[in-house]
Amino acid sequence: MPDTQLTDTRRKIALAVCLITIVLAVLDTQIVSAVTVPIVRDLDPEHGVAAIPWLVSAFSLASAAMLPLYGRLCDVLGAGPVFLGSLGAFLTGSALCGAAPSMDWLIASRAVQGLGAGGLMSVTMVVIAQLMGPGEQRNKGAGTGGIVAGGGIAVGPWLGGFLADHASWRWAFYVNLPLGIAALATAVVVLRLPRPAAGSRAIDFAGAALAAVFSTSLLLVTEWGGKQYAWASPQVVGAALIAAGALGLFLRRQFTAAAPILPPALFRIPELRLGFALQGLLGAAMTGAIYYVLVYLQLARGITSSSAGLYLIPMAAGIMAVGAATGRLTERGWSERTFVLSGSVLSTAAFLLLAGTGTHTSLWQVRAALLLIGLGFGQLLGQLIQLVQRASPPHQLGVATTSIRFFQTLGMALGAAFFGTLLARLYDGPGDVGSLAALRGADRVAGVTAYVSAMDTVFLCGAGFMALSALLALRLPRLRPRTESVEEPVAA
Repeated sequence: MPDTQLTDTRRKIALAVCLITIVLAVLDTQIVSAVTVPIVRDLDPEHGVAAIPWLVSAFSLASAAMLPLYGRLCDVLGAGPVFLGSLGAFLTGSALCGAAPSMDWLIASRAVQGLGAGGLMSVTMVVIAQLMGPGEQRNKGAGTGGIVAGGGIAVGPWLGGFLADHASWRWAFYVNLPLGIAALATAVVVLRLPRPAAGSRAIDFAGAALAAVFSTSLLLVTEWGGKQYAWASPQVVGAALIAAGALGLFLRRQFTAAAPILPPALFRIPELRLGFALQGLLGAAMTGAIYYVLVYLQLARGITSSSAGLYLIPMAAGIMAVGAATGRLTERGWSERTFVLSGSVLSTAAFLLLAGTGTHTSLWQVRAALLLIGLGFGQLLGQLIQLVQRASPPHQLGVATTSIRFFQTLGMALGAAFFGTLLARLYDGPGDVGSLAALRGADRVAGVTAYVSAMDTVFLCGAGFMALSALLALRLPRLRPRTESVEEPVAA
């Protein structure tokens, strides 16, 4: 029979397993983008380029679609089994991707991988919360997670480039298997989490399906609009109508279902209501911070894509520094509210600094802005989750944790659509934004100048998002000690 108590040694091993899964999730998004060229060359040299966007879309669509269901499954079945299932799905998808004989196979396998990845950064945080327990220990867990995530951001682009240059592209997927299988086997042996409290075991599969249809349709709108299809095209308009209809049905379902997948009662808790909004703003701002800085470096400064990825190191260093300092700052009286406010202010300053970049701005200014973004985002990414977990009812910890990740995903999608549309409308150079890379001579100089001018406005909007985040942070309630006790973990 398994132990009924989670010993300190097992707790530490289980926490290490969780951190490994975070590394896998972060690395996977970074590595794949670096090996798309060899994938196309190997699987479909003639038509593979057109399918490249689906390598990313299939993963993100499947990941977002699963998030609401993962939360409810955690609260009904326990976080442990759901964690093991999501990790198993991710590893299965990784193995299938590595063995893919065609682009269609690879895209379908990326969807399988995404189904599992939806739990790696959401269910894993539920597991960490239950492993660490209440109080300062949770802050230490969030700090360690920040260090690991920051390291993944720094290592990911380099590892992807290394694999692209010195190994087969298939190892971008196979690299997940050794660590992932070891983590899965270890988790089966050591992971012992609290059983869910007695209560309703109902799962609102209809609500989960509607949420999946809504998020998938919305992501398709943001992926297609202004890129593959015009905004007024039947494809984009149709996807938007489906998203709107699914959202209406989903909201109605949440108010009528016996066990809703996203309980409306959660929004009556100020910390959760504001936390979800803050995470959405953060997701939108992250899109502008990472994507448009890298595009600026490549288009305006002539830096190669692999070298441009190295400019993320200051941002990763900022995230890691915050993770290392979280425990000490908490001991000095910093609450989640203080972290969120400080992070929003620093991020606003960073975007304002980026908004002043031009075609000849010192690259050290860009690095400084990315460092500030890392320091700001590092506080927001970890502490918003802590804030939501602290305020959520214990029996709805899973739903609350996965919901904040869900709102971040929606924020990233809407932010990408907003920034892309804004940039296209503000650009007044030769051709359009999509043809900028093909311009030469005087046309290219004029195009780059117009692009950078439009991009500065995008960064100003990013500063506006983070300033709004700071205002919302001021509305957060002051830290209240958590009074309820946490049951001792028993074998799940």
